[in-house]
Amino acid sequence: MKINEIPTPFYVVYEDKLRHNLSLINRVEREAGVNIIMAFKANALWKTFGIIKEYNRDSTASSLNELKLAIDELGGEVHSYCPAYTDATIEEYINGSTHITFNSVGQYLRFKDRINAYNSSPEATHHVSPGLRVNPQCSVIETDIYNPALPGSRFGVTRQQLGDFLPEGIEGLHFHQLCESTSYDLAKVLEAFENQFGCFLDKVKWVNMGGGHLMTREGYDIEHLIKLLKDFKQRYPWLEVILEPGSAFTWRTGDLITEVVDIVDNQGVKTAIIDASFACHMPDTLEMPYKPIVTGSIDPEAAPCKYRLGGNSCLSGDYMGDWGFDKPLEVGQRLTLEDMNHYTTVKTTMFNGIQHPSIVLRKSDGECSYLRQFDYNDYKNRMS
Repeated sequence: MKINEIPTPFYVVYEDKLRHNLSLINRVEREAGVNIIMAFKANALWKTFGIIKEYNRDSTASSLNELKLAIDELGGEVHSYCPAYTDATIEEYINGSTHITFNSVGQYLRFKDRINAYNSSPEATHHVSPGLRVNPQCSVIETDIYNPALPGSRFGVTRQQLGDFLPEGIEGLHFHQLCESTSYDLAKVLEAFENQFGCFLDKVKWVNMGGGHLMTREGYDIEHLIKLLKDFKQRYPWLEVILEPGSAFTWRTGDLITEVVDIVDNQGVKTAIIDASFACHMPDTLEMPYKPIVTGSIDPEAAPCKYRLGGNSCLSGDYMGDWGFDKPLEVGQRLTLEDMNHYTTVKTTMFNGIQHPSIVLRKSDGECSYLRQFDYNDYKNRMS
């Protein structure tokens, strides 16, 4: 099956682009001597994990569903972090995780005896290593909704809160301050982390530098990242260093293919309505917000034809714009909204019950196959 034979709307994942990212991530791992694990919150298309497992099996989970998916479909180490564990969830996290990071000292003290009991049990299948998330209060992110270092953040323990003593039994420290950031942003955060928490590093076994390391973005300084990590490990050679990016694994590895189904003109604004939805199928574009690239579009200010794109839901704000084109759009014309894999398929909704895009894998030889097609029962079964 060829890509132009598939009915819209559909997401397409490109095997060759995915392998390119995975190879680059493996290179950083090897040369820097660190462990880079995949964050499910950015990508959970488990039918592509057969490819990913050739390069990486370890992952980070922030819910029991992500934990189960990691065990079922990747089979490697699972590093769990959740803002708050409960009596109803902690046992399953302990049974399935190799590392568990706690968001507060109170959470750790509440559940440390259960971890100790598991680790000392003859039935234990693995060691569970407890860690503590810390907050170096170093902000390098401009978009507040993605900034864990905002004043009053609920994420992590500050040095002032921690005081001069690390709780007994903590084996690792975890910080997460980045979002689609550079290695130079990491350098700033790392300096703040060492200044505030460096006195505890001789008491732990591992440091998790969280996610947001967009090392597969064009122009990212890979050599600087590798040097930064190697220098850190040289200062603390006993530490295992872990990074858990999400977007980097699937950055620019997939698109959303849509079709123009109508064109409306209201008060001089032309809107091309597509058979997909920003609100339902590309929610990050409205949350962030950001305007995705449309293949073949040009600068709208210099374009002879300018359009908004409107989603096919009844939400008034389900549109974005403007995009420019060399010639008028036509009903039935296909549009490709680029880079719609990471933080896209994991966030979709079925609001309005509008048709959910199929998910397609384009193999390296150009042939396509369905990973998933959605129908009425998918919508009905999500409702009560």
